[in-house]
Amino acid sequence: MTDDIAALPGLLGRKIGMTQVFLEDGTVVAVTAIEAGPCVITQVKARETDGYDALQLGYDPAKKLNSPEAGHLKKVEGKFRHLRELRLETPIPATIGQKVDASIFHPGDVVNVTGISKGKGFAGAVKRHHFAGGPRTHGQSDRERAPGAMGATTSPGRTLKGQRMAGHMGDRRVTVRGLSVIKADPEKNLLLVKGAAPGARNSLLLIRKTGVLA
Repeated sequence: MTDDIAALPGLLGRKIGMTQVFLEDGTVVAVTAIEAGPCVITQVKARETDGYDALQLGYDPAKKLNSPEAGHLKKVEGKFRHLRELRLETPIPATIGQKVDASIFHPGDVVNVTGISKGKGFAGAVKRHHFAGGPRTHGQSDRERAPGAMGATTSPGRTLKGQRMAGHMGDRRVTVRGLSVIKADPEKNLLLVKGAAPGARNSLLLIRKTGVLA
């Protein structure tokens, strides 16, 4: 891989699960194992033609594509289930069909990991928003997990939009910021990041570099 592609700000991957590793000083840390790439560049956008600089990455082989998808990927060898675009602050010399792997990451890199959180279904306010619930004494036998008041009475006389209430929990796009890379193994397409990443096992993740630990 060229040094120019190594400057790519991110990569697509799949969550494997969580485990523990020992650092050199003997400290044990919880890490998320991610299958990072390999990805293929499926489109190159330039400021002169598209108004901004970006690279589109394809990940995970697909068995079948519809006509628009097949037409979009006609210049690329292979079919991909997932396509994601990464904007670039400065252009990177890249060609369609070029492969990118976990070698763009190094131990000490700081990354943001984006994925779809686990869906929890319909949940009450105590579970969904961590409300304390009502009093457990003095006859309040049914207030333990109640949300409490929803708003004022006469004015405004309605429940305001955005009020924290019971409802659908999870299954939404979540970004966990500031995770540090513990290990990057391009040969195994393996990336270990400190802490928890969003989503269930085998779910799609977008890993973006934000800096390097001091």
